[in-house]
Amino acid sequence: MTEAIFIHLIGDSAAKLWGISGRQRLQRMLTETKSAFKLVENCSDLPENARVLLMRADYLYDGRVLKALLSFDPFMMLVADDDQPVAILSPVSEASMMRTVLQRKTPVPAALSPKKLADIQVGMQQNLKKKDSPYILPISEENRGVLEQELFSASYKGVTDLVTKWAWPLPAFWVTHLCVRLGLKPNHVTLLSLLFVILAGWAFWEGEFGRGLLLGWLMTFLDTVDGKLARVTLTSSKIGDILDHGLDIVHPPLWYWAWGLGVMATATPLAELEWLIGLMFLGYIGGRLCEGAFQLWLAPFDLFIWCKVDSFNRLITARRNPNLLLLTFSWLADRPDIGLVLVVGWHLLSTLILFVRLMMAWRERARIGRLHSWMEPIDPVQNRDQLAVRVFTRVSLADRYGKANTGRF
Repeated sequence: MTEAIFIHLIGDSAAKLWGISGRQRLQRMLTETKSAFKLVENCSDLPENARVLLMRADYLYDGRVLKALLSFDPFMMLVADDDQPVAILSPVSEASMMRTVLQRKTPVPAALSPKKLADIQVGMQQNLKKKDSPYILPISEENRGVLEQELFSASYKGVTDLVTKWAWPLPAFWVTHLCVRLGLKPNHVTLLSLLFVILAGWAFWEGEFGRGLLLGWLMTFLDTVDGKLARVTLTSSKIGDILDHGLDIVHPPLWYWAWGLGVMATATPLAELEWLIGLMFLGYIGGRLCEGAFQLWLAPFDLFIWCKVDSFNRLITARRNPNLLLLTFSWLADRPDIGLVLVVGWHLLSTLILFVRLMMAWRERARIGRLHSWMEPIDPVQNRDQLAVRVFTRVSLADRYGKANTGRF
């Protein structure tokens, strides 16, 4: 059984980021790590052989840094890029003195070995399909807006479709702010998305394509907002996660089916609707199976971050948002029948591409023994001369303003 680590938080931030203070954010982040830990208010009552992690709560910590801290052995001190101590992993016998060091009331003992962010090894963020530089940043009212933007940007997937990547970020930022002010939770937004899914599908079925597309685009926008709201406020739930991901998987083919039924009531009905719907389901399910097979049998990461070409393919592959673009253009041209044909054709072509990439990955793994993502060796700052790095990675706040000046921005 893993030994529990005791954690003692020092102070709090006067400013709140996305509605929560630095202490609240750390408490929620620690809960999400699923590590064996116990928050304590008083270190004097702890067992003599215990270790305690003392952390300043007026700093914003990258989640990857927090996980790394929980794995270090004492004696260790982590300093921010302004060389100020922010966390110390220490034996309980030294906790009282280490607290005064973090409060900057006493000098740093010579026995402490300082570590910086550069000393912490962090890899890709597989769940967000990206690689960003880690950060530890001081929280103040003066930099609250900048830090909120950093948290929001950091919550975005690096590799996703072109609509989510370039059309939604700015409006999603302000709508997420509105949700925080109104006290809305991610599950509230997800349930509203579910309502729009049903209403959009009904409108497609009735041949009301314009109304259905409006509702559909609103749903896809809210699908972005609920995820960002969950990440910046650390309020995700197992039920919400299942509902959100389940909804994303189930509804797209049902929309296309409903669209096809709606087309039958127009002036240009499709004679082979059953065949088209069958091919659409074949392409949709086949693509998902290719993605799942890659991650299940070939690599611990997503197919779309294997090679650069795969990441560019993700921008336009047959997922909901690119398909909605095809349907929208066909509706504007007053040819919804062509829209369905294009969606079916794009599904089949995308699945063929994924299958070919899966076979290539299988052969490559047999040849070299282990697959690597193109993101593993790159540096988001040093390699910005590469197009893929500019498109699929971002420069963090600390890198943007300079490591030595992050306390002032």
